[in-house]
Amino acid sequence: MNYGYKKRYSISFGEAVQKTKDALAREGFGVLTEIDVKATLKKKLDVEYDNYVILGACNPQFAFKALQTEKDIGLLLPCNVVVYEEKGNVFVSAILPTVAMGMVDNPALGDIASTVEDKLKRVVDTVIS
Repeated sequence: MNYGYKKRYSISFGEAVQKTKDALAREGFGVLTEIDVKATLKKKLDVEYDNYVILGACNPQFAFKALQTEKDIGLLLPCNVVVYEEKGNVFVSAILPTVAMGMVDNPALGDIASTVEDKLKRVVDTVIS
């Protein structure tokens, strides 16, 4: 099952992280959390891992609508966007809310999920605009 939307970019990892944050802001998302997976794994397990950052992104307007529709939807929030490096390539990938919220038996979430998904796809597509 495809649960993410991904694109490869020919820019540095650090530049990709910053440009992804900028693209999120253009679409009305704030970054609530930023997890440096590489640093966390090094600290906790003393293992090496590729550059990998998880950005917990939230669009307050749509989060509020989703919470009004389904109280427990917070279990699936915020929308994660990842930036990672693999074999010299940099990728930006975003969760597909239609897939994630498809687990919830509430058809009223469909329009919200579709709208947020369109916005997240634009984020991934416009990291370099």
